[in-house]
Amino acid sequence: MTEKQILVVGAGWLGLPLAHALQSRGYKVIATRTSVEGVAEITQAGMDSLCLDLNAIRSEEEELALTDQLIKKQINVIIGCFPPGFRQGGGALYASQWAQLVQVAKRIGVEKIIMISSSSVYPERAEIMTEDMARLPIAKGREDFSAKSIIMLTAEEHVRNSTLDYVIVRCSGLFGPNRHPSRFASKLKTVSDQASANMLHLDDAVGAIIFCLEHVDASVVNATTPETCDKVTFYRAALRSVGLDTSLNLVNSEPDKTISSEKLQGLGYHFKYHHTLDAL
Repeated sequence: MTEKQILVVGAGWLGLPLAHALQSRGYKVIATRTSVEGVAEITQAGMDSLCLDLNAIRSEEEELALTDQLIKKQINVIIGCFPPGFRQGGGALYASQWAQLVQVAKRIGVEKIIMISSSSVYPERAEIMTEDMARLPIAKGREDFSAKSIIMLTAEEHVRNSTLDYVIVRCSGLFGPNRHPSRFASKLKTVSDQASANMLHLDDAVGAIIFCLEHVDASVVNATTPETCDKVTFYRAALRSVGLDTSLNLVNSEPDKTISSEKLQGLGYHFKYHHTLDAL
C-alpha cells in the first residue's frame, strides 16, 4: 500500500487542527490557505503549506499547473475543509469550487476524496435525520429544503459522481477552542426549548474525519454528538460554564430536526463526548 500524502484544502479552524492530528499519526500532510499571509502562518506552525484559491483557477492552463504541482508532491488523498461562505455572500461559488476540486482530484488520480459538509443539507422538518434523507434529486422542487441546502447538496453531488472513492462527512454545529457556544448565545434572536442542539466538538470532528479516512469508503455519514438536549438547555449551560448570565433572547417552542449519528457509530467510531453538555 502506498504511503498516504494528504492535501487538506482549507486549513482554518477545523482544517489546521486536522492537519496537525494527521501529521501526528505519521501522515505526510500539506495544508492550504487562500493567501500568501495565511500560508506563512501555517508554515510558522510547522506545516508544509500551499497557496490555493479555487476561485482563482479560471483556465485549463491554471488547472493543469495545479495538477502538476500536486502530482510532484505525490498527493493521493484530498480532504476539503473549506466552508461554503454563506455569511460572506459567496455561497453560490461553493458548488463550483467542489466541481473544480473533484476535477483536479481525478486528474491526479487520488485514492480518496473527503468532503466536510454540513447537517444544514437536511430539510426543515421536525424529524430524526439519517443520511439517506438528503440528496439533490430528493431536494429539488421541495420547499422544506432551503436554497443553502440545495447549494450544499449540489456540491456533494460532484463528489458522489466523481467515480473516486469518497466520504462525505456532514458535521453538525461545530464548537470548541475559540468557538465556545456562549459566544453565540446572545446573538441568537430566538431559541427553541423543543429543538435539539445538534452540535459537534472540534475533537470529535477531527476524530470522525480521521476515522472515515482510515475505515470508511464510498459513503455519507453524519458527524454529530450522539446525545443532546434542547437548545435552550444547551445555551444556558454554555453560558453557565463560563460564568455568564444565563438569560437568552426570545424563547420559543418550535420543534426542529434531530441529526442521527447512528451510522457513524455503527461503522465503529467512538465519540470522545457522548453528550453535548459533556463537551462544554
